[in-house]
Amino acid sequence: MSATRAAVRSLGELMITAGLVLLLFVVYQLVWTNLAAEHAQHKVTDTLRQDWLREGGTGATGTIHLSKSDFGKGFAFLHIPRLGRKYSVPVVQGVSLPDLSRGVGHYPKTAVPGEVGNFAVAGHRATNGEPFAHLDHVKVGDSLVVETRGTWYSYVVDKVQIVEPSAVWVLDPVPGKPDQQPTQQLITLTTCNPRWASTQRMILFGHEVQTQPTSEGRPLALTKDH
Repeated sequence: MSATRAAVRSLGELMITAGLVLLLFVVYQLVWTNLAAEHAQHKVTDTLRQDWLREGGTGATGTIHLSKSDFGKGFAFLHIPRLGRKYSVPVVQGVSLPDLSRGVGHYPKTAVPGEVGNFAVAGHRATNGEPFAHLDHVKVGDSLVVETRGTWYSYVVDKVQIVEPSAVWVLDPVPGKPDQQPTQQLITLTTCNPRWASTQRMILFGHEVQTQPTSEGRPLALTKDH
């Protein structure tokens, strides 16, 4: 075998190997991370529901208190009616990669549901369970509902905006107005844009319109057709 033929054969073998490695990586990203995240989210959901029952049922109300020891733990559920009546994803404390594989993550320094300020949440749009895969379907005027142990918090979407990844102002107590004191209960959802890239961020801004004890049943936003 000539040196040229040997070199071509070696190059071909390297390209086949590289292709297999790339294929395995794609399968890992698109299949395995979603399966693992789905399992993790089910576990968080089951644990949180059981904890609520042990703590006296879902009718109890009160301020949510979160600490450093709560990172990765669920404390609420986010419902987005536009994405289906059964759409529900746990909200966990923290936005690290491990945290976001368990649900959508609460930015630790932002407000909690029911608190005046900006309750800000991040979620994957692709891989790792991709809870915000179809967030681009949500429109201004749509409802967002957060469920805690004792209360439903209903919000309405005010604005959908595409920003640069460096736009941390979206997490301000009053987004974009760092010197202004908040007077409303706001919500902000953040995710990557476009879906299969991270060159931008898609942001949904909203404000609270209603609170309702969970003992009174599901809020109207979760019962009507969209």
